[in-house]
Amino acid sequence: MSNSTGHVSYRSCTEVGPYCPVEATVLGYYPNLGVNAFLAAAFGLCIIGLLGTGIWKRTWGYSTALTAGCILEFAGYIARVLLHENPWNSSAFQTQICAIILAPTLICISIYLTLKHITLSLSPELSRLRPRLYPLIFVPADVSCLILQAIGGSLAASAGYDNPDLLLSGDRVIIAGIALQSAVLGFFGVMCVDYYLRVKKWVASGNASPDALATWHDKKFRMFVYAVVGAYAGILIRCIYRIAEMAGGWGNPIMQDEPSFVVLEGFCIVIPVILLTVFPPGLLFPAMAQREAQRFRGKGRKGAEKSEPVMSSDEGHAEQKTATTEASSV
Repeated sequence: MSNSTGHVSYRSCTEVGPYCPVEATVLGYYPNLGVNAFLAAAFGLCIIGLLGTGIWKRTWGYSTALTAGCILEFAGYIARVLLHENPWNSSAFQTQICAIILAPTLICISIYLTLKHITLSLSPELSRLRPRLYPLIFVPADVSCLILQAIGGSLAASAGYDNPDLLLSGDRVIIAGIALQSAVLGFFGVMCVDYYLRVKKWVASGNASPDALATWHDKKFRMFVYAVVGAYAGILIRCIYRIAEMAGGWGNPIMQDEPSFVVLEGFCIVIPVILLTVFPPGLLFPAMAQREAQRFRGKGRKGAEKSEPVMSSDEGHAEQKTATTEASSV
């Protein structure tokens, strides 16, 4: 552990001095003011943009998760700005640990919601799972990752400088949470690629419906999908980096290398967030926005969960058959 050497204790350190060198902190450096202020500002602007489009187009579920993740990122990088002034600021250090570790998990929720709407707009029958099952599977799995990382972050934040065992326990729990998140992301990616290949083959066969073809060739829809793919790739790279970073324990050489943190943590999250903000479903994928708005409008009504408006013709026929069967049985 980098913040204790031999019998020297840094428990009482509150600022950098002769007996409290910056090298003895967990990070081991003064966080770069310009870079961290830029990242904080970028996330702050994205929060404004997401709130604007989310309220305007009523993409409540998608925008809420994404905005919550941005707020945590914003808080985390503000904390790093404060650490530039005083690397021994324990409150700022604890904030940046918890906020920056947890934020991408919330951002992932918005990505997981997209596959359901894409399958409904193209061809539900080509999906390995019923479209409504995607969020029911991936969102709880993502929340499990969030809980694990929150527990680990809390343990690490409360460990202090003289409790290496608790700090190590927090580190291990965080690694478990990020590893699970990587596995969930990987499985989601496999499902997406599988569905893409099946739809591509279906379109090439000439059997695709006119509505599905219109969506498939729509430039705005493709822009949204490319933005989601780019965001997915950035977050996956970040998770892999975090596993390697945390595996060496607190204060290891990777953790104390700010350039790698800035590129593989900071920019691998801010770029996905910018992509998802600049290319929102409310403007580029109206079908998803309408379903989101309809779902929240109809929440609480009897049988509302059985309604999936703005879907492909194939899905509409399937839902009508289901409704007819259920009515007959009653």
